[in-house]
Amino acid sequence: MNTAKPRIQPLWIAIAGGLLFIPFLGGVHLFDWDEINFAECAREMLITKEFGRVFINFEPFWEKPPLFIWLQALSMKVWGVNEFAARFPNAVCGILTLVVVFRIGRWLFDERFGLLWALAFAGSLLPHFYFHSGIIDPWLNLFVFLGLHYFIRYFFIRSEVNYHLTRIRSPWMLLFTSGIFIGLGMMTKGPVALLIFGLTVAIFWAWNKFKLFFTWYDVPMFLAASSIGALLWVGYEYQHQGTWFIEQFLRYNIRLASTEDAGHGGFPGYHVVVLLFGCFPASLFFIHTHMSKPDPVLFRRLYVRLMLALFWVVLIVFSLVQSKIVHYSSLCYFPITFGAAYSAYRLIHKDWELPAWLRWSLVVIGLIIAVPVIALPFLAQDTSLLKKLLAADPFAVANLETVVHWTGIEWTVGLFAAGVALLPFIWFRQGKIKQALYTLFGGTSILVVLILWAFIGRIEQFSQGTAIGIFKELARKDVYVLTYGYKSYAHYFYVDLQPKNKPQFYYPNDLNRGSAEWMAKLLAGSTSKDVYVLAKITHAAELKERFPLVEKQQEGSGWVLFKRRKAVMMN
Repeated sequence: MNTAKPRIQPLWIAIAGGLLFIPFLGGVHLFDWDEINFAECAREMLITKEFGRVFINFEPFWEKPPLFIWLQALSMKVWGVNEFAARFPNAVCGILTLVVVFRIGRWLFDERFGLLWALAFAGSLLPHFYFHSGIIDPWLNLFVFLGLHYFIRYFFIRSEVNYHLTRIRSPWMLLFTSGIFIGLGMMTKGPVALLIFGLTVAIFWAWNKFKLFFTWYDVPMFLAASSIGALLWVGYEYQHQGTWFIEQFLRYNIRLASTEDAGHGGFPGYHVVVLLFGCFPASLFFIHTHMSKPDPVLFRRLYVRLMLALFWVVLIVFSLVQSKIVHYSSLCYFPITFGAAYSAYRLIHKDWELPAWLRWSLVVIGLIIAVPVIALPFLAQDTSLLKKLLAADPFAVANLETVVHWTGIEWTVGLFAAGVALLPFIWFRQGKIKQALYTLFGGTSILVVLILWAFIGRIEQFSQGTAIGIFKELARKDVYVLTYGYKSYAHYFYVDLQPKNKPQFYYPNDLNRGSAEWMAKLLAGSTSKDVYVLAKITHAAELKERFPLVEKQQEGSGWVLFKRRKAVMMN
């Protein structure tokens, strides 16, 4: 028997993941808010050399734990402080995710299932796209998924489920490993990791009629394993700040769940729509899986059940949360792509029939995606129609004045997208299931890369390119830089903010008051440095009326830069 093949396959998958996720990482500015927020925290961590705490604007930042910031800071130490370094940890996470799902898929079924799962992940729109980003969620999702995976292996042993054993046979070791991964999840994004894990396990347990499968010694072991890192970090914070950080952290998470965060609202079915279209084509195969007959093998059926429980917990929890942001439901990518691989596997083995609704849905949604991709380059080069559509938003209309270079071939990406939709449709009709599936998912994985190359950078130039350019021109100058009328972290990262260029008055218990005080003191009172303020055109008149001492410096593409010259007021 050839044992080299199983060992080399994960390597090939890792290489393929690297080719998909690493190119173009540094080709586009970081996007406000989240990408720049976390990258700025990492940059300031390197400046302050305070690795036990997270800072933004050189003040304690209580919204996120430090694990992801550590990864970005390490990346910046290697690659420099830039966009590539900020996004590189997620490219690594993408490579690891493909290898992990391949190995688990091979453990559950065989190598083909593992390959289909990895292909479904890389070949679905949002699951692929997020590995090119600099946000926290890919690592959180991987840790929570691994915590659940080791939990169900522990469950199999405790429940004496007949399944093929692996090297780890100790239930305590499996449970301890599960707890460690959940602890890493909490160190990445806070208690949401434990919440999702606990609710998923509770639903899974209820689904299995509350049969007792654990001893009461197991519970404290899991909690201890999951709490090690978090307790050390919270203890460190408590030593330096007392209870202040913990209070602010809890208030932030409660506010995020109960109110719309800075306009990030949405209707109750927001995440259903996001997952249906954002996880195309995997989302349609996921639906097919759960409309079909269950697996006859018990341990596989239980794994399917766990994945379905995870899907519904994430979907319901973040549908109830008032803040609606696309990546909040991104943990659903694991159960969705698992379900897609399951459906594809059954279709290839002819255990299931391909329903007409699935075939037609794939081609219709695929063409719905292709049409705007074809049209966008033409609309962006002649913006008259877009200006009419956006007439109610003067800032968006002004953004369209940005001069963006188009090569003239970007529309062919949409043609490729149409081909990815139509060719599998033809092959499905001809009964060439395997060719159709590999073309569909493989083509979509390439499509995401092409869209990133052809469109994301140009869209970014329209939306924030002018503002980022202004901030980069002010970099390293001995001035204060502020924004007015909108929230941003770009003026920290791209100005290369240093502690000496941060105003020295701060109100840790009333940040809104602190922000207002900054603005008033710097623009109407004494200031030892020149002050630059960037505003959208929709707030420029208001800024000038409130602070008459500011002088307009430049205006373009919807942005207006003002300057307040340094002045020390005499008492």
